[in-house]
Amino acid sequence: MLAFLGRSILLGLITAAIILVAVPSLRPSSSVSLPQLDDEPAPLSFNYAVKRASPAVVNIYNRRYESNEGKPEPELITQGLGSGVIMSDKGYIVTNYHVVANADQVIVALQDGRILNAQLIGLDQLTDLAVLKIHADNLPVIPVNPEYKATVGDVVLAIGNPYNLGQTTTFGIISATGRFGMSFYGQQDFLQTDAAINRGNSGGALVNTRGELVGINTASFQQATNIETYGISFAIPYQLTIKIMNKLIADGRVIRGWIGIEGREINPVMARLYDANQVNGIIVIGMNPNGPAVKAGFKMNDIVIEIDGKQVTNVQSVRDIVTDIRPGTRVNVKILRDGKPMIIPVKVANRPASENKPMPLR
Repeated sequence: MLAFLGRSILLGLITAAIILVAVPSLRPSSSVSLPQLDDEPAPLSFNYAVKRASPAVVNIYNRRYESNEGKPEPELITQGLGSGVIMSDKGYIVTNYHVVANADQVIVALQDGRILNAQLIGLDQLTDLAVLKIHADNLPVIPVNPEYKATVGDVVLAIGNPYNLGQTTTFGIISATGRFGMSFYGQQDFLQTDAAINRGNSGGALVNTRGELVGINTASFQQATNIETYGISFAIPYQLTIKIMNKLIADGRVIRGWIGIEGREINPVMARLYDANQVNGIIVIGMNPNGPAVKAGFKMNDIVIEIDGKQVTNVQSVRDIVTDIRPGTRVNVKILRDGKPMIIPVKVANRPASENKPMPLR
């Protein structure tokens, strides 16, 4: 009897072992903890940049008085929204011209919950920039690195208030630099990025991975052209932003020098045709009949190679050099005429309003 029971138990154990080997899912599970490696890489994050820059990005609401039939007093309504960047602990804020141009009242909302009235310091339609001022203590200021120069491929973050959803950060790279003539308002270099910039982001900050200001977000290509696009947005470089901001703070407007010439860039082939060894420069192809250049004795096909001691490299360099010269200043312009160098003194004038017309997109 005992021998029979022993054989039955042994056969049962052997059968159970065979079943467990044949069907692994029937085996009892056991939790095994994976070893933690000391050199395990941390997840990629731009939290440091966002924490450093985002407190200085504000929400901007513009309000305007509108008359309504049947009401004796005009009604103050909120008509638009955008973003801005605190540039100074004195309360100066940079935003876009188109965000505040038609506002009767501007309200600024800080990320710490403070809501303040803003004073309009100045507007510049050509660069689509405006400067506001608020009066408050302990203001966060956007970090700026004067040594930083944006290059294609740099990772950037766009911070703003799209569609009044609250502060939002989008991610992308610098897609191109020196995009020219992409403005509603004038000719200037833009940074192109694929970071999403939507309505309400205008005037917000484009920053690098250190949280340093790269530019002021201004528009998407779709907003500028009504063409369905994705991943093409623009920002005003911080160097130009700071230059315009300082001019607006000093004078309330941007005073631009002007000599009234239109030029095209010269290349080596054109240099040979014009009997000029100098490659860098621009060829005069047009002049304002009442401008300083005509009065000074410029002629068509003159090659401008130097203005006020600064070398001319292209059309944009001429614009930059002349714009920064105070109207009324007399400067020497070095040209080549028929292959021979000449110096022509020119009295720089104030850029007329007729020259501030919007330029076509290209």
